[in-house]
Amino acid sequence: MRGSRRGAFAGLLSVLSALTACGPAPTREPTPGVACARGTLNGQGSSAQANAVQVWSTAFQRACPGTTINYEPSGSGAGITSFIAGVADFAGTDSPLSPDELEQARTRCVGAAPLALPMAVGPVAVTYHLPGNPPLRLTPGTVAAIFSGAVRRWDDPAIRADNPGTALPSIGITPVHRADSSGTTEAFTTFLAETASGRWPYGASRKWPLPGGVGVSGSKRVPDAVEEKQGRIGYLELSYLRGRDLPAAAVRNGAGEFVAPSSRATVKSVGALGPDLRLSLERATRAPGAYPLALVTYEVICERGLAVDKAPLARAFFRYTISSQGQGAAGDLGYAALPEAVRRRVGTAVDRIS
Repeated sequence: MRGSRRGAFAGLLSVLSALTACGPAPTREPTPGVACARGTLNGQGSSAQANAVQVWSTAFQRACPGTTINYEPSGSGAGITSFIAGVADFAGTDSPLSPDELEQARTRCVGAAPLALPMAVGPVAVTYHLPGNPPLRLTPGTVAAIFSGAVRRWDDPAIRADNPGTALPSIGITPVHRADSSGTTEAFTTFLAETASGRWPYGASRKWPLPGGVGVSGSKRVPDAVEEKQGRIGYLELSYLRGRDLPAAAVRNGAGEFVAPSSRATVKSVGALGPDLRLSLERATRAPGAYPLALVTYEVICERGLAVDKAPLARAFFRYTISSQGQGAAGDLGYAALPEAVRRRVGTAVDRIS
C-alpha cells in the first residue's frame, strides 16, 4: 500500500512556515524516497515530543491526503500502558521501556520485542520566574539542591556563588514538577543522579520522587504554573518556552562551562547508539559548548504484527520524521537533530515494520 506521492512533499515548506512561531522555516528540499500511505495511525505518550509530532503529522497529512496521524500527549508512562494494551498503535516515550514493559509488549507484538526508534533529542530547560527575570547560571549541584528542598530561598549562598554580581531576590523557592509518569522527569532526575549524586539521593524515576512543590500533568502546564507566581522554578522540554516570557538557566557542563539550552548545544551531548537503538547521552560531557541536560524521545512500535493498513503508514510516517526535512522541522522548534549515522540505522529499523 505504499503510495508514490513523493512530489507532494514539495508542499511541506508552506506547512512548516505556518507552524513555526519565530518566522518562516528555511527551505527544505523534499527527501527522496519518502512515500505516502493512506489510513489512520494513533499514537500516545510523551508530551516532550508533542510539539515535534504536531509539526510532523500536520506536514505529513497535508502532503499525503487520506492519512490521519493522531497523537495524545498523555505522558510517557500512560503512552506505554496504552501501547501495551493495544489502544495506541505507537507510544512516544522519553526513556526506553523497562524489562517488565518489554516483556508485556511482546504479547502485543506477536512474540517479538517492539522497536524503540529514537526520533529527536530535546534540551530540558530549567525555567524560573523572578522579578525582572535576570539571566541565571546554575551548577548541577545547585539544581539538585533546589529541587530536593535543601535550598529554599533565591538569595541562598549556593545560588549567589553561581551568579556573582547578580542581584537575587530574598524570596522563597517553589519547585514545579510533573505529577504524571513522565519521561521528562526521568531525564531530569537521571541528570541529577549522574552529575550531582551527593545532593540528589533519590535516583532516577518517571514519577517525581519526593513531596512538596507544585505538581502538574503534562509539559504544557509547567510554564503556566511557573508563570503563575514569582519564586517558582520548573523543568520542561525547551520547545514549550517558545512564545513565553520565561528564561532558561545556563547549566554547567563537565568542562565547567555554563551553557544555555539550544539545539546546537544539546547535540554535542549525544553519545553512541546501542544495538537496541538506545541513544546514550553524555550528561557529564566536557565537549566545548555542550548543554548537558537533555532527553532522547523515542517512538515505540511493533516490528511485526500491525494491521495490514497500519504498517505501510507507519513506515512512511517515520521515514519522513527521520528525513533531513522532518529533522529540520523539529530543529526549528529547538529539538536537536539526530546525527546522520543514527538516522541511517533508524531508517533500516523502520523498513522492518510489517
